[in-house]
Amino acid sequence: MDASAAFFVLVFAAIFTLAQGLWGLMRVGVAKRKVNHRLKVVDRLASLADMVVELRKERGLAADGSSRLKWPWLAQLVVRSGLVYHPRRWTLTVAGMALGAAVLGFAVTRNPWGAVAGAVLGSTAVPILFLKFVGGQREAKLVTQLPNALEVVVRSLEAGHPVPTAIALVGREMADPIGSEFGMAADEIAFGSTLEQAIGRMADRCKQVDVDLFAATVRLQERSGGNLVGLLKMNARTVRERTKMRLKIKAASSEARVSAMILTAAPFAVGLMLQVLKPDFYGEVIHERTIHVGLAGLGVWMVLGILVMQRMVNFKI
Repeated sequence: MDASAAFFVLVFAAIFTLAQGLWGLMRVGVAKRKVNHRLKVVDRLASLADMVVELRKERGLAADGSSRLKWPWLAQLVVRSGLVYHPRRWTLTVAGMALGAAVLGFAVTRNPWGAVAGAVLGSTAVPILFLKFVGGQREAKLVTQLPNALEVVVRSLEAGHPVPTAIALVGREMADPIGSEFGMAADEIAFGSTLEQAIGRMADRCKQVDVDLFAATVRLQERSGGNLVGLLKMNARTVRERTKMRLKIKAASSEARVSAMILTAAPFAVGLMLQVLKPDFYGEVIHERTIHVGLAGLGVWMVLGILVMQRMVNFKI
């Protein structure tokens, strides 16, 4: 190898190493910022009562733990998403999304009704779908972390620590979302709630079957007694096996899910391309009542097909 080739190899290696180092630093910085949101609130507020109230308000709850929103389904979405709830900021964000969708709808359709439809979708459908997506991602991560959290509780109990200390240990040592959830439960226990009440509220916030199983285990032990360590070990093993089964089912149904997504997106993609590339494709017949009725019937039939495909590829364990 001549000197020039060796020089270029060394330059490439140096640039590659520098890029990897910067990427690693960025990942570590992001991970540290997202380790546990509750711990940041703990550092900011000294009083336990203020901390409990602040954590509840950030989850869209009132000071007593009840919902601050009028619609229960929307309150459940907000709490389940785990996002910090700021009403004014959220209102401005939704208004901006509605305005952007209205402008996009008018630009595509060249019709005021298109702008109205875009504004409605931007202010309702898009935020709801976003909350569902964030909630689903958070739920998947929480299910992955739950067995490890239960094992931390088990080992802490085996070491002789009381149950509140074991719950608080998970809140300090584990990352979000499980860290903040267990931390809030530990704060509520220190604030005066029983273990059953604190874990029950955590299950209400998460709305996840494995967390409900954990809450049922704690409730059973509180009311009938028994070996909590043994019950939690069995609970952790059950959650792990359920997670494995979900992953196996997801892998087995991956082809069907991709096919369903393609079939769902194809009509909308084709319609959008026709509207943008050739707006007069349908000519004058688009204004005929028969065409309107036929398109409406096709839309209903397509929605039914989407619902059927969703039921066929979604399995709950």
